[in-house]
Formats: sequence, structure tokens, C-alpha cells
Amino acid sequence: MHSALVRVQNVFGFFTTVAFITAIVVALSVTVIPQTPSAGIELRNVQVVKGRPYYHSTKREEYAHIRFDLDADLTSLFNWNTKQVFVWITATYPSKKTSEPLSQAIIWDTIIGSQSQKNPSTPFTMYSNLMNPPKISTKPKRPSKAKQQEVELAPGLVRLKNSKPKYQITDISGQLSSTANVTLELGWNVQPWVGALTWTMGEGNSWGRWEGLKGGRSKAFEMPALKVKGVNQEAVKGSGKPEKVAEASPIVK
Repeated sequence: MHSALVRVQNVFGFFTTVAFITAIVVALSVTVIPQTPSAGIELRNVQVVKGRPYYHSTKREEYAHIRFDLDADLTSLFNWNTKQVFVWITATYPSKKTSEPLSQAIIWDTIIGSQSQKNPSTPFTMYSNLMNPPKISTKPKRPSKAKQQEVELAPGLVRLKNSKPKYQITDISGQLSSTANVTLELGWNVQPWVGALTWTMGEGNSWGRWEGLKGGRSKAFEMPALKVKGVNQEAVKGSGKPEKVAEASPIVK
């Protein structure tokens, strides 16, 4: 007869084999689920400032502050194997040298978690709910006005109006004013529970039942020129001197 150790090894080997095969099936099963993401980005305002973009900056340089509208529907990226989706917006513009590739800088990002990640079901939570069941009240509760006005969006729906950027744009040359052909583009990275990471597919591309992003790019605009004397001035923290600011509405081409 086999010893107890051999039996434990056989059981563990069988368990890992089943778990590995199950993970492969789960990772491949999402390829049959259609994906049709869509988004729209519009520029609201752009400013070019001459100063120190960060408190630790040692030199004064030009940096851009961009406001935008975003209306994105990424709900088709969420399925039973989606853990979270990392979404970002990049500002793409030509480099100073034509021989160099396009420059890109992220101005905004966020992480959208799935419902299973927001409300995980673990043995600990199941035991806690069993030992401490929620109290059921017979009196109906009247929702507050704030909750009545609150609209809960499904995972993957993003609605931003005149949103501030999380990050300011700087260039290695230190100059951004009068830069033409600047566009805002949406990108994402799907992080599954099991399987490989998937990235943004551009419009017109497809892979099986997965379609590329429809829209997700703003119209080209031009950075405003830096004025010597601007009406609006911004004081940089720690410098004690007002900095030059240039502000302009988007120039659509």
C-alpha cells in the first residue's frame, strides 16, 4: 500500500492540475464575449504657465494645464474574469525634432474595480454574515435627497464634465507654448483575475469578437502662446513671485 505521504502528494498533484486547467478555461472563455468600447473626449480649456511645475523643481519651465470632458462606455470590458480596469488619458503632440517619435504625457488616470472586487465574497465575510446577520427593519426608510439625486453608474461608465487634470504636462525641452496638433487620447489596461493583461485596441482594429475603441480621441488643438504680460497670474508656492500665464480657448483644426 502507498504511504500517507504518497497519498497526500497524489491528492495535491490532482488538485493543482484541476486548478490549472480551470484557470486556462476561464482565461480563454472571455474571448467569446464581445467587447465594444466607445468614448468621446472634448477639450474645454488649456493654459500654458511659465514657472516651477512642482515644488521640488529646480528650474522654471513651461507646463500645460488641460481641462476636458469625457464620456466613456467601457462596460463591455467587464466580465466574470475582470478584476479591474486601469484607464488613462494622454496628451499626444509632435516632438521638437521631426526625427523623434511623438511625445505623450498622461494628464489623468483612474482605476475602475469590478463588482466582485468592490464586494468580495471570502470565507471570512461569509462567516461574519452568518454570525452577524443584518437586521431587517419593518419600517420603510425614506431615502435622503442626496441619495435620490445620486446616480450610481455601472462599472465602466465614466462621465466627466470640465474635469481638472491630475498631472500637468512638461516637456524635456522646457517649451510647450504654440505647440500644434495636440490631441487627447483614451487608453486602458484590463487586469483579469486569471490570464494575460489586455491593452487598448485602436479604432478599426479587431480581434475575434473584440472590437477596437470607437472614438476616444479629441480634435487636434494648439497650445496658446506664452504672453509676456497676462491678465491672469498664478503664484507658484514657495517662489513668492507671480508667474506668467497664457490662457486660450481650444483652436480646432
